[in-house]
Amino acid sequence: MKFKKAINTENGIPLAIALNIELQLQADGTVPDWIQLLPAGTEIKGRDGRTWINDQPAIVLAAFTDDGKDLPIDWEHSSEKKAPYGDPAPAAGWIKQMEIRNGETWVQVQWTPRAIEQIKNREYRYISPVFVYEKATLRIVRITSAGLTNQPNLYLTALNNENKKNRKENISMELVQLLAALGLPATATFAEALNSISRIKQDYSIALNRVENPSLDKFVPRADYDKVVEKATNAEKALKDKADAELEKDINTEIDAALKAGKITPATTDYHKAQCRTEGGLDRFKQFVAAAPVIGDNTDLDNKKHGGDSGIDADQKAINSMCGVDDETFKKYGKTEG
Repeated sequence: MKFKKAINTENGIPLAIALNIELQLQADGTVPDWIQLLPAGTEIKGRDGRTWINDQPAIVLAAFTDDGKDLPIDWEHSSEKKAPYGDPAPAAGWIKQMEIRNGETWVQVQWTPRAIEQIKNREYRYISPVFVYEKATLRIVRITSAGLTNQPNLYLTALNNENKKNRKENISMELVQLLAALGLPATATFAEALNSISRIKQDYSIALNRVENPSLDKFVPRADYDKVVEKATNAEKALKDKADAELEKDINTEIDAALKAGKITPATTDYHKAQCRTEGGLDRFKQFVAAAPVIGDNTDLDNKKHGGDSGIDADQKAINSMCGVDDETFKKYGKTEG
């Protein structure tokens, strides 16, 4: 982020040259010690036509607080223009404190006797802040000094009548805003506001404790939860394995019955088993078998015995006769074990 400092000139153009309100004396004839240094708002327009923004005055206040030192008020910005070259730059006053009031930047000044006399004598009538701003956004981020001058640039609220009564009114308005944020009526006392804040802090502490130590009647420790899930998963798998085994047994029973009934052939056994394993497949196979015709009678060849004393059936004898093979030769060379 690039920053630029608004002093009093930049390429011949005046920058941040004073307020437009005179540093008039207060009702009791004294010089005001609290003065407004920056206005609030998203656009601060100078008399020279240039603009800046002061939409985050807390940044300016934080910069002053972090520095931890008083800021100088001089004459005609001598701290910025003369001091760097070794020329004298005496202080007209010192900025001791800074406050943000409704977005405006106010400072408490400890004036020097010389400056007080000059302001009283109307020798100097305006104050000009020197600030650092972001080049890209034009946002003011820091005040480095201020100078007494007679060439106003910024348009600011009047400074000269800030007194204890006005400060009290500002504090009262801030209290009303605080009460509204707490959900309390404008008539609530400061003590009631403190009690409300205490309750909020207590509720917050209880909420944190509940997060760190949840109630066991509503929440289960993760380890116990994982164990229960594991048991449920194992039980579900065991039930499925059992169901699969029973289904396989039923499928084999139905397939064997269909083979014996001649409703299917051995060549289609694997196909029908695969179909039976699909959802509802076994019921569909039973319906198919009930409606299917017999496609192959049982020849019962395995149970047939060879005919005659020779152990050769009639069919084989006829074949042997046509081939010129006698029974003994066939018995010796042609018979195979069943």
